[in-house]
Formats: sequence, structure tokens, C-alpha cells
Amino acid sequence: MQRIVVIGGGITGLAAAHRLTELAGTNSLSIDVTLLEATGRLGGSIATERVGEFLVEAGPDSFITEKPWALKLCERIGLTHRLVSTQSAYQKIFIVHNGQLVALPEGFFLLAPTRLWPFIQTPLFSWPGKLRMAGELLLPRGELHDDESLGAFVRRRFGNEALERVAQPLVGGIYAADPDRLSLGATMPRFKEMERDRRSVIYAMWSAQRQRAKSATSAETGSGARWSLFVTLAGGMQELVDTLVERLPDGSVRLNCPAKQLKLDPNGKSWQVTAGDNHVIAADAVVLATPAFRAGDLLSPIDSNAAGELTSISYASTATVSLAYRREDFPQAPNSFGFVVPAIERRKIMACTFSSLKYPGRAPEDKILLRAFVGGSLQPELFAASDGEMESSVRGELAGLLGITATPIFSRIWRHANSMPQYHVGHEARVKRIDGALQSFPTLTLAGSAYHGVGISDCVRTGEEAAEKVFARILSTL
Repeated sequence: MQRIVVIGGGITGLAAAHRLTELAGTNSLSIDVTLLEATGRLGGSIATERVGEFLVEAGPDSFITEKPWALKLCERIGLTHRLVSTQSAYQKIFIVHNGQLVALPEGFFLLAPTRLWPFIQTPLFSWPGKLRMAGELLLPRGELHDDESLGAFVRRRFGNEALERVAQPLVGGIYAADPDRLSLGATMPRFKEMERDRRSVIYAMWSAQRQRAKSATSAETGSGARWSLFVTLAGGMQELVDTLVERLPDGSVRLNCPAKQLKLDPNGKSWQVTAGDNHVIAADAVVLATPAFRAGDLLSPIDSNAAGELTSISYASTATVSLAYRREDFPQAPNSFGFVVPAIERRKIMACTFSSLKYPGRAPEDKILLRAFVGGSLQPELFAASDGEMESSVRGELAGLLGITATPIFSRIWRHANSMPQYHVGHEARVKRIDGALQSFPTLTLAGSAYHGVGISDCVRTGEEAAEKVFARILSTL
């Protein structure tokens, strides 16, 4: 019997372990899958808590459907009927501007406008700033670079106001990163391609919008489920974790069992994993689904070059502060998914989501559940605050921005230390060097958010691809 050890019990490791069991069944092959998790629970940053009639997410609250891997996984494990789309009545996003909430102009897509009139009317930008952004239509292509920062790209194409007032807070909500260090190629490659292929990013976005409109019209005449851009599960994202765990073989999961050492057997064909209380597990293949710095520690005796590159990937820490209120506590009832906060506003939160407006079933009708985000690479000192200080500062920001002065029904704080890999300039080249260094070890694969995308769907993809790679290698040796 072939044994495969998956190290790391977050969504990536669970997707890898599940895919291995699927492949074994499809190929009528007996394999022993062992999943090692250092902590006492599975799911990593994904966790859902029930507080009375409230459903509170500790970490990710959804996944994107444009990237199909998580959606397809839900279909395979029987969760499609549990999927929930965003509530279309609240699909606005606001941006804090001079201490006020200003709606993101309709048709504004991350970096640039795709609709003229809302862009002209918005108070988010000065008239010189608007003219600078509109001038992108006339700019030539920039010089081709191996990589450049997202901040440099936005300044070059659209000007400083576009970066500081919109791009930085929106991208910060995804990567918790400094845009002047964030790799454009690793995070937003489509904009790089737009400039290369169509010269003007705005023109390329207009063309893409027209194509999407045609596709949407065609889709309306078809049949089958149609989802919003982001979806969640009726019982929270923990449902995905629990369902995957239920489908794993009995006894395959070992909690509170950190991998301490990884060795290549003297014959060069198998692995020895020292775990937990120093017991050794022999493995024919290993999937490393841990943070990059942990993978680097385990690989340091095996390949110092790969280990060095892995430990060079930096991480940011974030915290979520969930607060529940009565609707009557709001001077003006919120009517959006939430708001983001530019760093130039110098406030103590990065963003805030109205969780119970974004998705149904998160709070009773007469209550509102919201969630603020704290920390990230631009404000690491705020993550270090005590729970009391953090809640107090978040409530102070909400009082100033939303007028909420009432005491919350309850609050929950979850900290995610070193949870957000930072895709700095040169990230793609670093990943290629890591892959190259590990080519000599075909039965060892890396997976996770540190390499090719930070979202749940990306994690599912890398976990499943890692499983498929080592499984194919084992099949070839039988």
C-alpha cells in the first residue's frame, strides 16, 4: 500500500487529502492518506461560530466563482444546494473620503472607470485627478518589465489619486498589502496584459464589459444555476471544512501532530516524516500544504536554496472584529456590503463588511452583524493591540463613520497571525526558482496561498494539483 502524507490541515491540505481519496477510488488503488495538523482543529483560518441567532465567520466568508475550483469541489461533494449568493439589493461598496462614506462610482472596476457619467459625478477625485485618469486613454504602452509594483503601475497609468483613494484600499482588502511592494504580475496580471494587448487599460475594460454583457444576455436564455461573483454556504464556510473531513478515510487525520522533520530516505525514493511525539512516518510521497516559512523550515536539510526562497516570502497579520447591533442603533440604516478605508485616511480599520446584508441568514431581521478588519502590512502595530484596545478602537471608528454609539450585543475578535502571504515584486520569479530547485524531488509537492493566489478557490486548486501530481508519480512507479 502506498502512503501519502499531507502536512497542513487548512483548506489546501484538506482539498489535497480529499482529492487523493477521490483519485484512489477512481483508479481502484489502495493508498493510505495521512493528514497532519499541528493544531487541535482543521480548516486553518476558516471557522464559523453560532452566537444565538447570529452566524459569525472568523476568517474567509466566501469564495469567488470566476475561479471555478472551489465551486466544482462543492459540486463533487454535494454542497451545491447549500450555496448562497450575495444579496443583490446591497451590492454597493463605499470608500471613506475625508471622513465620510462615498459610494464607489458605478462601473468603477478596481483601478479605473468603465462608465463615464458616474465617474464625472463622484466626489472621490478632484477634477485634475479625473482628467489624469481619463488621460490614460491616450497614454502609450509603458516599457515592458519583468515585473513592477501595483502602485507603480497605477501611478503610471492613472495617477496618484487613483492609487491612494481607490486602488490601495480595494487591493488592501484582498491582500492586506502595501501596493508599492505588491507584484502586479503575481496579483493583477490581467491589467498588465491589457496594457500590452490593447495599450489602454480603460479601453480594454470597456471592451471586456461589452463582451460580458453579451455573455450575460446569452446565459439568460440558458438553464442551470447561476451564481453571484462571490458565494458562501448557508451554514457558513465551516460547512466546506466539515464536509471534506467527513469524506476522508477514518483515522487519516491526526490533530495536534506537527511535522517536526522531513528526511529523504537513503534510497532516494521515499520520505520519513517525524511528527507529534517524535514518531516517524514512512511515506511514498509528501504534500506540503503549510505556510511558506514552515515549508522552508522543513526543507532546509533537504534543499537549502528552496528553503531560503520559501522563508523569504513575508506574511502579514490581520484580525477580524465582529460586532452585532440592533438596527435601531444605526442613525441611518446601512444599504451596502460595506466600505474600505484608504491608508491616507489614517484610521484604525482597513475595511468593514455588513455581513448580514452581504449574505442572508447571518442575523435576525431586526439586527445587523458587521465585521471590521484590522492590521495588515501597513498597520502591523494595530494587530498587536490587546483585545480590549482593538475593540475600543474599532467601535470608535464606527462611531465616527456610521454614528453607532450603542454598546454592541456581542463582539468577537479573531486573530490570524502571519496569515496573508505578501506577493512582493519578483514573486513569480521566486516561485519559479522554488519549483526548479524541487524538480529533483518528484514525490514532494508544495501547495497553498503563498504561491499562485490567496483565495479559497486558489488554495483548492493548488491542493488538488499537488495531489494529482504525486498520485500520477506513484501510478507511474507501479
